[in-house]
Amino acid sequence: MLKTIQMLASSSGFAASRWRKPHQNSFISISNYSLSYPACGTRRPINPSLSLPAISTRRTRFYKATRAQSTMYESNMDNSSPVAVRISADIRKINFCQWCGGPTKHEIPDGEEKMRAICTLCGKITYQNPKMVVGCLIEHDNKVLLCKRNIQPSYGLWTLPAGYLENGESAAEGAMRETWEEARAEVEVLSPFAQLDIPLIGQVYPFLEQTYIIFLARLKKPVFSPGPESLECRLFALEDIPFDSLAFSSMLVTLNLYVEDLKTGRLKFHYGTINKRPGTSPSDIRAYTLDYHLQS
Repeated sequence: MLKTIQMLASSSGFAASRWRKPHQNSFISISNYSLSYPACGTRRPINPSLSLPAISTRRTRFYKATRAQSTMYESNMDNSSPVAVRISADIRKINFCQWCGGPTKHEIPDGEEKMRAICTLCGKITYQNPKMVVGCLIEHDNKVLLCKRNIQPSYGLWTLPAGYLENGESAAEGAMRETWEEARAEVEVLSPFAQLDIPLIGQVYPFLEQTYIIFLARLKKPVFSPGPESLECRLFALEDIPFDSLAFSSMLVTLNLYVEDLKTGRLKFHYGTINKRPGTSPSDIRAYTLDYHLQS
């Protein structure tokens, strides 16, 4: 199950409404945010030092374990639900306990629905959780800041400045830190723009799950340069964004949503699930579907 994501501060200028669940076994609806943008008002930046209230992004999933080859999970499909979520993912086996080093067994614990690694000595359960990636979509003079990657995967391709959230920092703090590390740019976070979940990244990394949180941000001053993980940093006008040379599906989706919002004259908050097509590589950034796309 997805963890609750802390995103919005009371001082950020928008509030969330509750999630609705009109069907018993379905996930539907979206938190609505009263976002203010230059066309209709002034956006107030998030203060990352504040404790951000939690917004529930629950999805009801029903898992059925199979024990063939590497363990697979599939959801029980409720045909009465119009938005039943289907997931199929390999689970990486953990052979030793991270606490005592004892050997583990792989069973479904009482009261749970998924296979877990359980220590045969101390009895503790090791849980595998999605990784959270945070980053910034930086607006400056009607352009966006992109970085050309200096590391694998996707060496030499373009991306928004983003990376894994570290322990002890908020999502906004992590996004600002990653922007500094990759683009040597000091930014002010304005508002969240997108949350994109990727339950199954691809054939090469079948066990990885990631959640992307992308914030809209602005440069505090128009100064940036490549960090150690970047070959180049550049501001792109919308018509010049290198869509054919982007590093990840999440970046392609984010930038497409941004361009579409600008065409409508109103930036929104987006939630969606990027489902990679079975058998495709993470490097095939167009081999996906954007499912359960919800927007404010």
